[in-house]
Amino acid sequence: MVRIKGHEINPVITKLAYNRKALQFKNNIISTLKSIGVDEYDVKIPLESVAIRNVKAQATWWLDGYRMHYSYNQQNKFVDNLWIIYKVIELETKLLISKEHTLTEFCAAFKEDKDIDKQRQKAREHIGVAHDETNIETINQKYKEMARTLHPDMPTGDVEKFKKLNNAHKILKRELS
Repeated sequence: MVRIKGHEINPVITKLAYNRKALQFKNNIISTLKSIGVDEYDVKIPLESVAIRNVKAQATWWLDGYRMHYSYNQQNKFVDNLWIIYKVIELETKLLISKEHTLTEFCAAFKEDKDIDKQRQKAREHIGVAHDETNIETINQKYKEMARTLHPDMPTGDVEKFKKLNNAHKILKRELS
């Protein structure tokens, strides 16, 4: 089980027809978003030409004037990453339809800046982890080490550097949680 945004999702391990299944998952995402009023032309889900590759999957759409985006890169195959995205969007959409979440809460879960990938890269550099690090425990450990020295209550502390470190950590936590 994978825990994301408060949901437990059973990941799939695709064994056949990777590209076909990736296209199915893309279409499922589009259908799910259509159920809450998103036009299919406002959804962008780039498909990988070889869906078995270990590549990040991502979906971008527009809703209520906001750019929504979700990406995932914890599984070993693009197609399996796309499955996780589909399940997260499906679960969050069900909460919206059932009125357990408001549109504002739904938008807050997915709203991101256009340059989020650059921000994530800079955050990884700032914390001092590899550019492709996705293990939140490794990131947390490095963050805690740096926070001990930069915290304003410490003799080597620096308020501005500590704020930048916290911001970088928040960016990565949001991506990986």
